[in-house]
Amino acid sequence: MKTGTIVLLVILAVLIGITVALYFLGRRLQKRQEEQNERIQAAKQPVTMLVVDKKKLKLKESGLPEEVIKQTPWYARRSKIPIVKAKVGAQFVNLIADDKVYDLIPVKKQVKAMVSGIYIVEVKGMRGAKLTPDSDVKKSWFRKQMDKLQEKAGAKPVK
Repeated sequence: MKTGTIVLLVILAVLIGITVALYFLGRRLQKRQEEQNERIQAAKQPVTMLVVDKKKLKLKESGLPEEVIKQTPWYARRSKIPIVKAKVGAQFVNLIADDKVYDLIPVKKQVKAMVSGIYIVEVKGMRGAKLTPDSDVKKSWFRKQMDKLQEKAGAKPVK
């Protein structure tokens, strides 16, 4: 055999090996995520809160307890997470919001939320009103381009 075909066969074998490894890793991570979602759904509780502020902050800047910061993996410590500062009862607490819920949370308003530990899972208006995303939030250049591409592809309805 020529050296060119041997090199191509080795590269092909390596790519197939990587694909198989990623497949099994993905399945394991998906099972772990499903188990975690079941635990979150089982532990959620309704809470009435006054949202004071919401920001996307790095984990160290978020004001969360040290226990939470220590338990997070090293690769997640540098990423920004959606933090909501709210008044629950007589206490001010910092909570982590789900990415789907973060845009729906109104600032300086009272809401009913389903909370699992320090994680906000669902949000409703005080009288059961449906919340809409904040329109005054500026979209990044990348987000605007993604919205345009999704509209062209037919994934989002045209406004």
